[in-house]
Amino acid sequence: MQKDKRSVFPYIPNSVPEIKREMLEVTGAEEIEDFFEDIPEKLRLIESMDLPEPYPSEAELKRHVGGLLSRNTSTDELLSFLGAGCYQHYVPAVCDEVNQRSEFLTAYAGEPYDDHGRFQTLFEYASMMGDLLEMDVVNVPTYDGYQAAATAIRMASRITGRKKVLIIRSVNPGKLSKIRDYCKPDLSIELVDYEESNGQTDLTQLQNQITGDTAAVYFENPNFFGVIEPDGDCIADIAHSGGALLVASVDPISLGVLTPPVTYGADIACGDIQSLGMHMQCGGGQAGFIATADDPRFIMEYPSRLFGIAPTKVPGEYGFGDVAYDRTSFAKREGGKEWVGTASALWGITAGVYLALMGPQGMIEIGESILTRARYAIREIGKIKNLRISFETSVCFKEFVINFDKTGKTVKEINTQLLSHGIQGGADLTEAFPELGESALYCVTEIHSKENIDALANVLREVSGS
Repeated sequence: MQKDKRSVFPYIPNSVPEIKREMLEVTGAEEIEDFFEDIPEKLRLIESMDLPEPYPSEAELKRHVGGLLSRNTSTDELLSFLGAGCYQHYVPAVCDEVNQRSEFLTAYAGEPYDDHGRFQTLFEYASMMGDLLEMDVVNVPTYDGYQAAATAIRMASRITGRKKVLIIRSVNPGKLSKIRDYCKPDLSIELVDYEESNGQTDLTQLQNQITGDTAAVYFENPNFFGVIEPDGDCIADIAHSGGALLVASVDPISLGVLTPPVTYGADIACGDIQSLGMHMQCGGGQAGFIATADDPRFIMEYPSRLFGIAPTKVPGEYGFGDVAYDRTSFAKREGGKEWVGTASALWGITAGVYLALMGPQGMIEIGESILTRARYAIREIGKIKNLRISFETSVCFKEFVINFDKTGKTVKEINTQLLSHGIQGGADLTEAFPELGESALYCVTEIHSKENIDALANVLREVSGS
């Protein structure tokens, strides 16, 4: 509701009173409120919203927005080691060049009036992701990895006809919150603990919690702590022994050095493709994938679009488009198994460009680079007297946990001191994982040089009092 019904907002053409009145006359309504009469009174906001006065000129608006943005400090200005779900990777210039092309940017979702190659581009993206994952079917991207995980779990529930899901607790807490939100009230979520010594799945507890009504076991590899799970095949065996499906979430940029989930028995793979050519952004730049075998039981449970290739009536010509479109909510609307709205197809195109540019050897090299840099950081920081690397017997990819208990300082205090040196520290784990004490999750990628890591170690040594 407008603060003042007489206000005219320069960027909302229909706010002009004369246009509003003309539109009401055409629709046969007396007032705008007539359009909301089906909404119960108790659910409506009656009072005016507390909105600032509109800026009448573009110059003033631009100055205002610029002032808001100037309050932020980006990773271009700081040396950042913050990850926890959104990562600082190098984005090749060609990724931005292609995804800004008008035929992609202005038709990133929904149906374009003319297809200037978008369907083929998404088919090529799905094909390359399929090669990386060694799976046959990959969907058009979901909003993010959170939604992909939740949707994959719901798919498993529909396939098995069961309602209980086991999730290994070494999961991103934000993702776990979204999974709970997306799956209620139909599914029940139970957590399986991780081993305190190594951060890996507690296989005994998992075995004890598997029952005849378990639809799926969900775990991340690497998990939220960056720990690589070496017993994926054991997790799969336990899940399958109870008739459940295994849903594995992976970081695709790790698959140049780690085996894909299907090799250790995963039925559904999912994850976030932000690491494949997408900048870190606030409120965007995320997209998720789901992948399975070419099995009708799985294919028909995808709520999102799948693109395939088929010959046209012209010999030697091929076309690209939807596979089993009738199963989607686009076709079934409220009768769909899940509702799917505007997809993040533009980011699928971006990830396709990244994968095409890197090629198989490039993915191996970047995976090795990240693995090596993380190992070096763990080694150097592990030498600092008052610091301890958690789960030090495990191999970590990209992220690792540092414990600060011996410093006598909180993670918040450590991070504040790091900022004064121009360094952004790791994600604070004390609230989500209190059993880890004063611990933080640090992230190292291919953009961090040896000098960057040495600088972090030197400042940590200083602020920790070592």
